[in-house]
Amino acid sequence: MRVLFIVQGEGRGHLTQAVSLAQILKTAGHEVVGALVGVTENRDVPAFFRESFAASITPVFSPGLVYNAGTNELEPVKTVIQAVKHARPFWKSLKQVRKAIDTQRPDVVVNFYEMLGGLTYALLRPTVPMVCIAHQYFAFHPNFQRPRNKLFIELAFKLNTRLTCFGARELLTLSFDKQADYAPQRIRIVPPLLRCEVTQLTPTEGDFLLAYVTQAGLRTELEKAHRQQPDIQMHGFHGGVTGPDQVVDETLTYHAIDGKRFLEFMARCKAIVTTAGFESVCEAAYLGKPVLMIPQPNHFEQAGNAIDGQRAGVGIAADRFDLNLLLNYLPNHNPQVSERFRHWYAQGNYLFLNAIHRAATVKPTRSEGFFISRMRQLLRG
Repeated sequence: MRVLFIVQGEGRGHLTQAVSLAQILKTAGHEVVGALVGVTENRDVPAFFRESFAASITPVFSPGLVYNAGTNELEPVKTVIQAVKHARPFWKSLKQVRKAIDTQRPDVVVNFYEMLGGLTYALLRPTVPMVCIAHQYFAFHPNFQRPRNKLFIELAFKLNTRLTCFGARELLTLSFDKQADYAPQRIRIVPPLLRCEVTQLTPTEGDFLLAYVTQAGLRTELEKAHRQQPDIQMHGFHGGVTGPDQVVDETLTYHAIDGKRFLEFMARCKAIVTTAGFESVCEAAYLGKPVLMIPQPNHFEQAGNAIDGQRAGVGIAADRFDLNLLLNYLPNHNPQVSERFRHWYAQGNYLFLNAIHRAATVKPTRSEGFFISRMRQLLRG
């Protein structure tokens, strides 16, 4: 089969998933003909994706998320306003996606949570079947545990998520563990897609805590915790480090952001402190490392990930860097969680290949149009 990817280019998660699925498809003898990657005026296709993805890559303009520069909080209202301001170039992007589908003539389109894909299928109606892949679709599953007191942010999140999957045959929903499929929303639960670099690591039991510092306030909280318990060895990765390593004192060292080095540290640490990004939590679960998950403020997706990750036993959710909370949790962490996670992950190749083959060969049974159906679902909430 010939497969075309459409990928959200913000962050590493969806791009990493695309690289992983491309490897699965290539091993099975299928061809990934290219990837359309959503970019903004200030964000191009990341170098790691260009280096890891073997097929052609086409950047396509797509409005991105807006974060507060001071607090790193997601700002839903400004995100919507920005999207409206860019309506005209966004329409050109939709036509560019439709043209690429017509030119490449794939058997299946796989969309990794990019709004360009959903709106192209809603408005320009390509005939090539599309499947969508993301953990965000779990928000439409009956087992999803909603974060409290986040109604407006939830509505904005769900609207954005709906816009990514108009016209999809199936929503392949990445999950920490096996769940029942949910036919009313065409949700099929599948394992995470991890970087091969993770699965090739051999984890060891370390004596230090590892922190991935992306929030502006998280570094302050880390240093506060360090002052309270200076005998605990900690390593932190963040973007403000000018050199590879910045030694603060005997038990605290900062490192520059480096994906490969971070994974090496993860394989050797005792536990991890990070935001509740799905991929990083899954990587920790695969390596058997407990996680203190601290969602970014106003980030509904990460808030949901933290709750679901705690349910699955991969770690503990928190709203701040509470070192005592993590240390008290560690003796109670179940090491069998990692074994179950690895067993679930091992089923991924079959499930992904089966889903893509099903999309290419099985005709949809519904008589109404995809656009009408999705609009009805959106109105029902």
